[in-house]
Amino acid sequence: MTDFDALQAAIERYAHERQAEQRACEAFLNALYHALRSASGPGLPLNNVAMEPVADSQTRLRPPPPGSWHAVWLRLGLCEVLVRVRRDAGAFVGEYGQSSAFRLTSVGENDLLVLARRLLRDVAASYAGGTNPSLTGTRLN
Repeated sequence: MTDFDALQAAIERYAHERQAEQRACEAFLNALYHALRSASGPGLPLNNVAMEPVADSQTRLRPPPPGSWHAVWLRLGLCEVLVRVRRDAGAFVGEYGQSSAFRLTSVGENDLLVLARRLLRDVAASYAGGTNPSLTGTRLN
């Protein structure tokens, strides 16, 4: 088997895992978008929230190998924030804004609402010139 054949075999061997991971990350980002829309509480939807999936600018291979980042731009009224997420040992690990990060081992509605509210506070703090109130890499659950 040539090196080229070995490369093709490796890509094919992990195609199912890669596709499942991509679907999970896309579903997570979509759920975060919906959590942001309801972050103000029941009956008070935030209508000025939009999501634009994008290719992660750090990805250097196509198709991206397992463990790669998946990204969206979230439009939050007058600003946009890039959110990147990937799977790591069964958890969703992500980063957003200038230096904020998260790790979620479960993704229930309350977990996503906590993350959505924290994201809003962190982005607001970035614009207010204050320090980031969230610790980088904080576990939310």
